Amino acid sequence: MTAELVLPVIFAGLMAISLLAYVILDGYDLGVGVLLPLGSDSERDTMIASIGPFWDANETWLVLGVGLLLVAFPMAHGIILGELYLPVALMLLGLILRGVAFDFRVKAQAQHQPAWNAAFAAGSLLAAGSQGVMLGRYLTGFAPGAAAWGFALLAGAGLTAAYVLLGAGWLIMKTEGELQQRATRWAQRALLGAGLAVLLVSIATPLASSRIATKWFVLPDFLLLLPLPLVTLALFGLLAVSLPRLAARQAAGNDNFCWLPFAATVGIVLLSFWGLAYSVFPEIVIGRLSIWQAASDPEALWVILIGAAVVLPTIIAYTVFAYRVFWGKARGLSYS
Repeated sequence: MTAELVLPVIFAGLMAISLLAYVILDGYDLGVGVLLPLGSDSERDTMIASIGPFWDANETWLVLGVGLLLVAFPMAHGIILGELYLPVALMLLGLILRGVAFDFRVKAQAQHQPAWNAAFAAGSLLAAGSQGVMLGRYLTGFAPGAAAWGFALLAGAGLTAAYVLLGAGWLIMKTEGELQQRATRWAQRALLGAGLAVLLVSIATPLASSRIATKWFVLPDFLLLLPLPLVTLALFGLLAVSLPRLAARQAAGNDNFCWLPFAATVGIVLLSFWGLAYSVFPEIVIGRLSIWQAASDPEALWVILIGAAVVLPTIIAYTVFAYRVFWGKARGLSYS
């Protein structure tokens, strides 16, 4: 095994880990942002407080993933970001809007706070939808035409629903009382949209590439991969059954298993991501470039790997530390 073969695989794995961490961690706080207009004034403060210590650091994973794409796979970086220029620009606009609104909403005068709440929700919705469009365009190999763009827009709506499900699960786990009850109802409504998103992506991915279809639908690979969709379906079933029961228990003052909706949704994301990674690998641009064709020179990859060996554990360490320090239920947001 030579460096030319091994190093691109290592960097593809690091990039996949970064993007997966981003989808889960920033996914739930984007979902909370989309749900923000549905809460009362006091509930909105608690919703913001539930993500306040984490949301900014969560975006670090996106920076790391895109940075690894740039330095380790520059050819793919040029193609992907060139094709996705518009949704990437809209995503960045949404993230900037979220950041400004987050800081201004708390300190703004009472008459201005609803506008900043709306800005935070709009930024969250714009960022989530843009990321879904980016996923849809990527899976269709950036194909032209109304059908490909229509699928991308459906993927945008579907990923937004998945983020809302993550966000509602986070609120069920981090809040109490009426807000927790509302979050359970929000999760029930988002469940169908998230399920449709997973189904659409599962159908479109093999249709986008005959190579991907062959990887999934030939024996014995089909039998080995069958647990992925079956366990995913089981987790959706678990959510559909458990959410109404959880709401009834919480109404009676029993908060046991409040973590279950979030954990089940994370499981669905993990399985879906694993399926996508298996489908695409070893290509980094579907139908155009493999990871070996797009990779930088081995000498450059060795230097970058040393930096990644320092940066990645650091990000993991402070992420774990932050979640450990702010463990438990969220309380109302206040500044002294």
